[in-house]
Amino acid sequence: MPAIALDPIKQFQVTKWLDLKLGNIDISFTNASGFMLLGVVLVITFFGMASRKGELVPSRLQSVAELGYGFIADMVRSAAGEEGLKFFPFVFTLFFFIFFANMIGMVPYAFTTTSHIIVTGALALTVILMVIVVGLMKNGLGFFKLFAPSGAPWYIYIILTPIEIISFLARPLTLGLRLFANMLAGHIMLKLFAGFVVALIGAGAVYVPIAALAFGMGVALNALEFLVAGLQAYVFAILTCVYLNDALHADHH
Repeated sequence: MPAIALDPIKQFQVTKWLDLKLGNIDISFTNASGFMLLGVVLVITFFGMASRKGELVPSRLQSVAELGYGFIADMVRSAAGEEGLKFFPFVFTLFFFIFFANMIGMVPYAFTTTSHIIVTGALALTVILMVIVVGLMKNGLGFFKLFAPSGAPWYIYIILTPIEIISFLARPLTLGLRLFANMLAGHIMLKLFAGFVVALIGAGAVYVPIAALAFGMGVALNALEFLVAGLQAYVFAILTCVYLNDALHADHH
């Protein structure tokens, strides 16, 4: 078996599908671009088909779509309050883009866009920039009360304020890294177990029992990875709601 077939990192390689340049800038259409576009198309198609008829007695597809809609609405309302519902379209889009991207990545030979830090980092940076803009528009300079929670003695702020600033600046880093690291690690493990099974079977009949054990662990890991794929979309969305709540209610800190 060629060594490259067992390489767990090859699945994350970005390759050009269409070589394009704008002057000296490379704007090639890659597999990462293609699978992100696929995710967007699938989200639009799913909700478009689910809401096409809008029946009083919903079909199964419409019921699933309505459950998703209600789930995100409840998440935003509980984490950011009624005022946060104005950002429902943003959180809704963010959640389902990540969810579909993660699920597409679970299909064999598909490309997992959320396993790249440039993608998750861009999403996290978008969230934090929105939080800052919303915070300044809603509270003006009062937004900076977020870094100096009320009720503490003045001398505590010497230590507390730098900690709050560092914590705020770390938000996009941790938000992007959490999603990236979970998807990267999970897919590496899946690839390794699949490689173990093939290698053990190829090594001879004596290794077949071990291969069967590795296969069973791979199946269990695959199920766990599906759970993680959904959970990470939820975590990203709920933290977005929490950060928006901070921006909307900075004066309450």
